[in-house]
Amino acid sequence: MFNPFKTLLSICLLLGCLLTCQAGNAAPTAPERPKLVVLIVIDGLPQRQIDANRAQFAPDGFARFLERGSWFANAHYDHAYTVTAAGHAVLLSGASPSRSGIIGNEWRDPATGESMYCAQDGSATYIGQRTQPHDGTSPKNLKVQTVGDVLRRADARSKVIAVSGKDRGAIMPAGQSGTAYMYMSSTGQFASTTYYMKAHPAWVDRFNAARPADRYFKTSWSGSAAGLPIMYGVPQDDAPGLRYYSSLLQGPFADALTLDFARAALAGEALGQGEVPDIVAISLSGHDYVNHAFSAESELSQDHTLQIDRLLQTFFRDLDARVGPDNYVAALSADHGFMPTPEYSLSRGLEAGRIASGPLLTRLNAALEQRLGPGKWVTGFSAASLLLNRQWIALQKLDSASVAQQLKNLLLQEPGIAAAYTRDELLAGRRSTEPLFTRMRKSWHADVSGDVQFALKPNWMFGAGNLGATHGSPYDYDTHVPLMLWGPRWIRAAALSQRVGIVDLAPTLAHILQIDAPESSEGQPLPLTGP
Repeated sequence: MFNPFKTLLSICLLLGCLLTCQAGNAAPTAPERPKLVVLIVIDGLPQRQIDANRAQFAPDGFARFLERGSWFANAHYDHAYTVTAAGHAVLLSGASPSRSGIIGNEWRDPATGESMYCAQDGSATYIGQRTQPHDGTSPKNLKVQTVGDVLRRADARSKVIAVSGKDRGAIMPAGQSGTAYMYMSSTGQFASTTYYMKAHPAWVDRFNAARPADRYFKTSWSGSAAGLPIMYGVPQDDAPGLRYYSSLLQGPFADALTLDFARAALAGEALGQGEVPDIVAISLSGHDYVNHAFSAESELSQDHTLQIDRLLQTFFRDLDARVGPDNYVAALSADHGFMPTPEYSLSRGLEAGRIASGPLLTRLNAALEQRLGPGKWVTGFSAASLLLNRQWIALQKLDSASVAQQLKNLLLQEPGIAAAYTRDELLAGRRSTEPLFTRMRKSWHADVSGDVQFALKPNWMFGAGNLGATHGSPYDYDTHVPLMLWGPRWIRAAALSQRVGIVDLAPTLAHILQIDAPESSEGQPLPLTGP
């Protein structure tokens, strides 16, 4: 017998089953945006130091990324001249120097030959600190936008704060619309500039008034992290002063101060506590100073890597407590790697050497004088290029392209020079099959670069004597750096071996934040989710 109530019940059950099945087959919804993105940059940390020291890492420093996040074992910069400003400009823009205009830490104005610093801006000054003519005070020279710029354009309530031991380490990640704070090596304080604000917020004044840098006075950095017989002291002056505050950069002390200032910024700006995401970028500068002085192969550098690891573990603990481990994404990388010293390479049977830049410039000008007549034909080095004296060439009614070609030929006759290309060759872009051309072109910008771009041979560096190491080459020891991300709600735990570019970080963070990638970005989002 027909029962309308049973029929209605059956229809309801059938509809419920269909809806349940459809829901089960639907694509999972993306998690909400993180409340905070934390970028940590270790200045001058090559990937090989992560590999070499992994067994000694603490449970929750670098290991947070290596064991519970996604890390890319084969991440590289794509440009040839790997230096601090260029790398920091790439990280949150995804744009190589050929787009960002940040071709180096300094260069010469192609029209006048005047020395230019990457972050100089005569219209801005440090707040409460003395400002020198070439100090870094704004992102005026940065020609591209960053993830933070896109985020703040979408919603001005988002905050973007960058802090570093170096001005360029803060200014480049802060972008055009963030706020940069940098360590003042003359006073031991942190300061911003009038580009960003008229006066510091109260929390900055409170931090500086406590004089936190003074707590390391008459303290030595011991090799306790690695159990090494190391003792590196700061100057034993009568009172803290310029020499003392500057010395803190070469070791873990300024890094500890930088993280302390980041903690103050998290509290003072309520970062990660609002309705929209925020970004904090923290660049730790000490490792670069250590590696320049002692090399990445030194015991001191090994211990400093472990000191950073311990500092990060403590910082992550505090960050978890303040923001919540399920509310933020952390990314870690470096602005460049580091070459071994030429002497170390020679001891391993490799061709290597040092080039004194002054005598090289003298030789090149002398050779051009023999060919073209008296005059200073080359103004000087400009980042990874040589700049011709264009005014003198015009007065002599010579073709600058022809002079550039002659300069290139002379340069290639020098020991230690691997490749050189003229402005015309770089503009034409027809040498892409040559091994170094593409990377060198990514380090060259028509508006600010010189007339002959060059690269040294592997294991060669500029510098006299036999002390110290550097970076700035297109080779793996300088381009191969850590790239790690952590954030349990957004990022799987995985060790990934495919080659990726550091230019991929910016579009990846933009994807996580559900905003557009910066318009000049060259990269693609990294594979951080899925099996």
